[in-house]
Amino acid sequence: MKKRSNPSYSIILYLRWPLLLSVLLVFMNLILLAVDPKAAAAMGVFTVLFIIFSGFLYFYSKRGLYTSLIDFAQGFDSTESAVLNGMSIPTAVCSRKGGVLWANEAFATGFGAPSWRSAIQNIFPDITPDILNELDDDAVIHSSFGDRRYLIEMRPADLDQTPDTSEEEQREEADSTAADAVTAPDGTDSGGSVTGSGLFRTNEGRVIIISVSDETELIKYKKDFEESRPCEGLIYLDNYDEALASVEETRRSLLTALVDRRISNYISSLDGIVKKLEKDKYLFFINEKDFQKMSEDRFSILEEVKTINIGNELAVTLSIGVGRTGGSYEDNYEYARAAIDLALGRGGDQAVIKSGEEVTYFGGKSLAPEKNARVKARVKAQAFRELLSANDKVLVMGHRNGDADSLGASIGIWKIARSYGKKAHIVLNSTTKSLEPLYRLFIENAEYPDDLFIAGDKAVGMIDRETLVTVVDTNRPSYTEEPRLLQNASTVVVIDHHRKGTESIENAALSYIEPYASSACEMTTELIEYIDDTTTVTQLEADALYGGIVVDTQNFVTQTGIRTFEAAAYLRRKGASVQRIRKLFRDSFSDFKAKAGAADAAEIYRKSFALSRLDPEGVDSPTVAGAQAANSLLAIDGIKAAFVLTPYNGQIFVSARSIDEVNVQVMMEQLGGGGHMSMAGAQLKDMSLDEAMDRVKSLIDEMIEKGEIT
Repeated sequence: MKKRSNPSYSIILYLRWPLLLSVLLVFMNLILLAVDPKAAAAMGVFTVLFIIFSGFLYFYSKRGLYTSLIDFAQGFDSTESAVLNGMSIPTAVCSRKGGVLWANEAFATGFGAPSWRSAIQNIFPDITPDILNELDDDAVIHSSFGDRRYLIEMRPADLDQTPDTSEEEQREEADSTAADAVTAPDGTDSGGSVTGSGLFRTNEGRVIIISVSDETELIKYKKDFEESRPCEGLIYLDNYDEALASVEETRRSLLTALVDRRISNYISSLDGIVKKLEKDKYLFFINEKDFQKMSEDRFSILEEVKTINIGNELAVTLSIGVGRTGGSYEDNYEYARAAIDLALGRGGDQAVIKSGEEVTYFGGKSLAPEKNARVKARVKAQAFRELLSANDKVLVMGHRNGDADSLGASIGIWKIARSYGKKAHIVLNSTTKSLEPLYRLFIENAEYPDDLFIAGDKAVGMIDRETLVTVVDTNRPSYTEEPRLLQNASTVVVIDHHRKGTESIENAALSYIEPYASSACEMTTELIEYIDDTTTVTQLEADALYGGIVVDTQNFVTQTGIRTFEAAAYLRRKGASVQRIRKLFRDSFSDFKAKAGAADAAEIYRKSFALSRLDPEGVDSPTVAGAQAANSLLAIDGIKAAFVLTPYNGQIFVSARSIDEVNVQVMMEQLGGGGHMSMAGAQLKDMSLDEAMDRVKSLIDEMIEKGEIT
């Protein structure tokens, strides 16, 4: 039975309208007969003639009309087939199982007659049966055939089953299809259609129409374009003056010439150009392709320049900043400047790559060279004094979970502000148990105001345009005691000894960051010495500053230089007592047991890395104890770095320590943390202690494989 929705039924209905009108005329005659028999008889004659004439036209012209329609349909089908087969874009139709049902001549020519008759995944391996089965909307995929790359557009289509035909015609068509059918290697039926044979017929309810575009040349041109994009870089000599001073005067020009030559040869080997801007600064240009070579050899110039030795006691070190992926030369130059600032802020002897918002680090294996000259400290002290004069209030804050260095430096800045008659406060929300004894000495001393320490919420309410916010012992806004102060403050000062990372306080009016310094207390002590003679440090304040230096240097063992001892000597002259400091920072019995337990539970990973975990149960300051436990593990012979993991407040605190062979700062930055080259840490969230331990181990494996650590 034919479907009512079939287009042929509409044509037949249209052809039968005279016959239907004849039936209407008959009814009209019957009604007229009841009114006027004579009129009905006359009308009946015309009705009979109309019926005879309509029947003659319908039955006589029906076969000719059908023949014309069939000829038209066949011609249209041939035209449609010719258009599809003649298209220059390779096109094919496949089943949900991947069998190719039909393909035009361009597809067959491009992928070989035997190939296209098999499953589509035998031509394009990236088109898997799973992809075809799950395809519900248009999709694009990239694949290859031979040595060419193709972009493949896939579109699902619903097809009616075999059109209206008699059972005999369907059997004939099935026999014909079976005779031509080709079975794909995976057992799927390819459908048996051949190119040029007209539209395919299939019993598949849904098929996938595939159009293929050759994108080999486009990919090549795109690659050529990407590789030719310009990159700009800056090279600074970290210790130019110090290195020259360490060699005989008659040989200084030779040292400079050798450094210039080594840098010039390195950039030239990369098909780049380099221009010397100043005695210790260079600007270079390379393209993206050569930058990739530079990255692959991990900026070997950093190590090459250290090998220059003509009697100089200090090896020359470089800092490199590279800007790339910018929309213009100006953008890349700004990226390069930001990158070199980061490299210098992190202690030098490293390369920093800035690609938009993404920052990558290379090198950083040497400790930052200590600057014996105090010119910079004097200049920063003068600048800080000018900022104090321009503001009425001073708010000082360190980092969350503050330590002795953070509190001591805050006390020092508070003292400077008070000596200039400014209203000053230290922002402190809470203190750790280890810091509580020192904190108590200040709040219980009648010489200090009751509002010496204020909470973060109160500080936010006090801030106005004439408030100077000073941050000590951190340069990361998210680590500060009250980040909202940085958002509302018009003038911000940063005093820190940690290396700068990707996250740092922006637009500070004064940024005094010295990675070579032992502690923020050392830097603050120098500011006190140079700011003027009006600041007089009391014995208690000297103890606080001295205690910060002692804790951060682990009793003058780590990150200690000449200026560290000079600052300590100044504080001793002001009354700082080693005995009082030692008593203030003694461990509780529970802390001592926890650290001993961490040492007992330590494991040696890959022969050079000590890993352990600290149980925070009953420990006054778990994070401090974890850091101290990591320090103690460095006493083991052959250990290059130590990591202690401490669960605390729903997070895993990682304390990382090294002596000089491993840059733990770079490692912790991979985990979202930071710190010094030899002292760093990170905080891991949403993972168990075992998962965190596995993450640290995998990080060690990754960096060893990349050659970043050995």
